[in-house]
Amino acid sequence: MPPAATVTLAGVHLQVAIGLLLAAVSTTLTNVAYSREHDAAAALPALSLRRPLHSLKLLLGDRSWMLGFAMESGGFASYAAALALAPLAIVQSIGAGGIGVLAYVTARVSGRRLGRAQLIGVSLSVLGLVLLGVSLAKSSGGGGRGSTAGILAWLGGTALLALVVLQVGRIRGGAGMGVAQGLAGGLLFSIGDFSTKLVTQGGAHFAFVVTLVIGYVLGTSLLQLGYQRGSALTVAGLATLATNALPILAGTIVLGEPLPSGGLGAARVLAYLAVVVGAILLASPESARRVERGQEQAGAAHRVGVTTNP
Repeated sequence: MPPAATVTLAGVHLQVAIGLLLAAVSTTLTNVAYSREHDAAAALPALSLRRPLHSLKLLLGDRSWMLGFAMESGGFASYAAALALAPLAIVQSIGAGGIGVLAYVTARVSGRRLGRAQLIGVSLSVLGLVLLGVSLAKSSGGGGRGSTAGILAWLGGTALLALVVLQVGRIRGGAGMGVAQGLAGGLLFSIGDFSTKLVTQGGAHFAFVVTLVIGYVLGTSLLQLGYQRGSALTVAGLATLATNALPILAGTIVLGEPLPSGGLGAARVLAYLAVVVGAILLASPESARRVERGQEQAGAAHRVGVTTNP
């Protein structure tokens, strides 16, 4: 029996295949959790970062939200295990497809069909992220550990971008703030995801457990605030896109995973374009109006359930 590292399944190393399976489990758990957390948070009194303990008490006191958070935690455990076995870009490509799971769950739970803009946005986003996976076909997948300066520049730049997104959201106000909180939350989650990969490399990179915690705590906080202003598909959908697209770029740019040439390189460029257009459509005013009506219905149903089941 050859060592596990050399066993292949359809040309894929066994440990990578296990990593892909864990990534699929992770994205399913995480996106179902997003839907549950959204419905619970949308029905709660207003949450605020200015009153963190009060907001935390509201969230921890809601059993539906706690179940969603438990599922999300299970998804993270599977994700961390996947990163220990497979390259960052490949794991993130699998995770990025989670927006399809999110769209399906959202439609099923709310009992309504997706609008045209949402359908096109989700389709383009999934297509783009599938193309990202295809473009990895001839990648060595190995990459390196990256330079400390490059890693810090990437993490700092992502954090700065999140602040800019939040500022734009404050200027636009209303549903635009919910969109900004979802996108900024996704950017901060991407810091946590990239940091998780660095931590699994061990050595001096274990110090990035600090940015891992900061990224996930702030990202989760912003996501809950966004849930009170927009739908799960719009808010968590944008977060999912940012969470997965940026670490794929980080794997290529910072960790040195090679960019393919020829047709595969063109596929990667088209993939990024599709993701951007899909994100714009998901955040369109038409989508925001439709999901706000669905959110009100879901919130009313949740409050009725709480009243009849003390």
